[in-house]
Amino acid sequence: MRWARYEKDGIHYGIVEGDRVVEIDTSPFDTWSRTSRTHALDAVRLLIPVVPTTFYCVGFNYAAHAAAFNKSVQGIPTQPDVGYRANSALIAPGEAIVIPADSAGVQYEGELAVVIGKTGKHVSEAEALSLVLGYTIGNDVSERVWQASDATLWRAKNADTFKPMGPWIETEVDLPSLVTRVRVNGEQTTEFRTNEMVFGVATYISTISRYITLRPGDVIWMGTEGSSVNLQHGDVVEIEIDQIGTLRNPVVAERMIS
Repeated sequence: MRWARYEKDGIHYGIVEGDRVVEIDTSPFDTWSRTSRTHALDAVRLLIPVVPTTFYCVGFNYAAHAAAFNKSVQGIPTQPDVGYRANSALIAPGEAIVIPADSAGVQYEGELAVVIGKTGKHVSEAEALSLVLGYTIGNDVSERVWQASDATLWRAKNADTFKPMGPWIETEVDLPSLVTRVRVNGEQTTEFRTNEMVFGVATYISTISRYITLRPGDVIWMGTEGSSVNLQHGDVVEIEIDQIGTLRNPVVAERMIS
């Protein structure tokens, strides 16, 4: 099942079926029913597919990315590393990533995003995936100079527009077979097997729930592989993950916005 959150005469959740969306009366995190209202998918404005209750993120969870950016602890982590991102940085598919006027440049990070659908505490790895409603796509836009110079990631990872997410939540996903691809202006720049993580989805769910109760609407972004060059004004970034879809966002420079 494919869940979309969209705006059409208000904000609603619906089930995407082909090129149409069937509106429901509540949300996928509640008891819900289909309504009689349907819309053409291209006639609604897709929003971020969930407003996270808590927005978790995973650090250095792919080997090449960890080796390139995690030099302070000698490369690949030996235990799961969990951080947070700001809801205020989230933007929907099609909305613009804004490069701040005083930035030296920003880079994409294409990530699998896990959407939690059930409450869980002290969850074993064996039962961890039962908490998952589905999966969506995130772009963890990062400003590397700020990331290296600041004591925290408050602006390097959380500036306005730095967290595109979407286009919807897909519930039927075979994790081992997924491939992530990133394109800039139509040219593929990155490809990696999505599930070849240092620590997998189940491990992270179990680890987080050992200390923090996971709740419906929480999201966990699972990290990225490789690296990217700086994005430029006018670029269009597309992150595609098999079985889920494509997250597409244009890039604009703040100094170019009148």
